Amino acid sequence: MAARVNSLKSLSSKAWLKAKQFIKRGVPLDDSQWAKLNLLKTLVQRDLEARYKGSVLGNLWPILNQLAQLLIYTYVFAIVLRVKLSLKGMPADNSFVFGLWLFAGLLPWIAFTTGLLQSTSAVISQPNLVKKVVFPLTLLPLVPVLSSFLESTFGLMVLITFVAFFTQSIHVTLLLLPIVWLPQLLLSSGLGFLTAGLTVFIRDIPQTLNVLLNLLFYATPIIYPTDMIPQPFQPWILWLNPLAVISEMYREVILVGHVTHWSEWASATAISSMIFLGSIWCYRKLRPAFADVL
Repeated sequence: MAARVNSLKSLSSKAWLKAKQFIKRGVPLDDSQWAKLNLLKTLVQRDLEARYKGSVLGNLWPILNQLAQLLIYTYVFAIVLRVKLSLKGMPADNSFVFGLWLFAGLLPWIAFTTGLLQSTSAVISQPNLVKKVVFPLTLLPLVPVLSSFLESTFGLMVLITFVAFFTQSIHVTLLLLPIVWLPQLLLSSGLGFLTAGLTVFIRDIPQTLNVLLNLLFYATPIIYPTDMIPQPFQPWILWLNPLAVISEMYREVILVGHVTHWSEWASATAISSMIFLGSIWCYRKLRPAFADVL
């Protein structure tokens, strides 16, 4: 039995090495860039392990936190305020359907805010790494962003399971999720670079960001449907607020099975790309002074 397990491990390691070699041949990166990716992977793994180290529930805590917010908002908006919601192929005015709809919109928001808030202190909390000449400081803001994104995938799997159980089907549009993740990761990483760099010099950034995110949360159609926004303001919200489009795309891909916001997605991707490029440029300009300040 032990020999069989060892042989299976050997086969899996060989398969992983072959897959890694295949990816390296297909992706045009040099050895130093691959080394940075491997380091980033190690840092993200270490961050995820350290977040709930010693706790009994461990990595179940992200799901429990997401479900707690889901229950609160579902009770307030579906039961107390009786917000009307109608989705294609699902019963109308159903609290459970509202919960699924709400959860689909909350997932990208939670991943975005958690990663962004933690990335603001990514540089100032690692002064030893900052003062090392050989350490790639560009990786520091990416670690909390990617860790929070990976945590959100646990909740995503729970959501897909609930939807499949409730509707007895899984939409093929789930294959479009990587496209939806593109502007989400660009926006999170870009703002993470910007806030992480500025926080080294202006320590009020995290507190200011908390206030701005609270305002943005209620300005984004996450806990209420888009059609509740006055008609003249709807195009502005969907075209200029990437998070509004990302939440809508999550709902369409997971719950509805039909995507209608492609133009708005293109606008969100363009805005997120510009924010990412501008923020990483600013971060690199500020980076040489990090060690002096810290």
